Order: sequence, then C-alpha cells, then structure tokens
Amino acid sequence: MAPAPIVIGYDGSPASERAVREAGALLAPRPALVVVVWEAGMGFLVSSLPASTLDIPPAPIDVRAALEVEDAMYERAQRLAEQGARQAREAGLEAEGLTVADEASVADTLLRLVREREAQAVVVGAHGHRTFGEVLLGSTSQSVVHRAQCPVVVVRQAA
Repeated sequence: MAPAPIVIGYDGSPASERAVREAGALLAPRPALVVVVWEAGMGFLVSSLPASTLDIPPAPIDVRAALEVEDAMYERAQRLAEQGARQAREAGLEAEGLTVADEASVADTLLRLVREREAQAVVVGAHGHRTFGEVLLGSTSQSVVHRAQCPVVVVRQAA
C-alpha cells in the first residue's frame, strides 16, 4: 500500500513556493498533493461588478462572457497547480497537482482533502498580514493549524 500523501496548499506566492521547497527538504521522498484552491463562480461575480459598484440597477449578466472568465480562471489555477507540482518534484517529492473549487474557504477545502486522502501532514505558506493574529501566521494557515487533525507545517515567507 502506498504511503499517505502530504497536502501542500499552493497559490504561486513566494510563501507557497518556499513552503514547497521546505516540504521537500523535510519530507521527501513522500508522495505529495499540491493543491490550488480556486474561487468557482468568480466569473459571474466579476461580470456583475459594474452594476453593483456604480449603484445602478443590475443589468442581465452576459453568461457567455462570465463562462469565458470562469474557464480562464480555472485554466490559470490548473497551470498554477502543475507549476507547484513541478517545483515539488524538483524538491524531491512524488508530486501531483490538483485544482479544487473553493467550498467555503481555502482552509476548509484543504482540510477536507486532508481527511479524504488521509494525509500524513499538511503544509501551508504564511504571508503574514492583516490582523495581529494573522501577522504571525495568516488567516488560512491559522485556521489550518487550529483545525487540522494531522501535523501542520507552516512556512513563513522569506524576509
């Protein structure tokens, strides 16, 4: 039976790139799932922004344009997941990329995958911004640390 993977949250930021490298240094040659969580439905939200931001009555949404935006965002997320998986393989992990639609939050989606895949650990990068508590970790990493049922590796963005 193959060992359980580690789940690595990836968004292409310097913090997530560093998290991939550190995961490889600490955990290679384990299997890894490099996960990009994307915001499904944003194409439709973006298509309706002018009406809502200008405080004018909403116009009908151009469904074709919204679907094109949605497809472009999904394709970008897929390319990002493959980029992260490639970096993980270069770091010595047996990695595959996975693009997953956001369910409630990035942390919720990562934790669902951790449970479903029975992951040995979860790795996230911390951007360090927003409120005082988030300065130390970041909202996603803070939520993962508090709720994960497996070991969590949080990697800070390099100074």
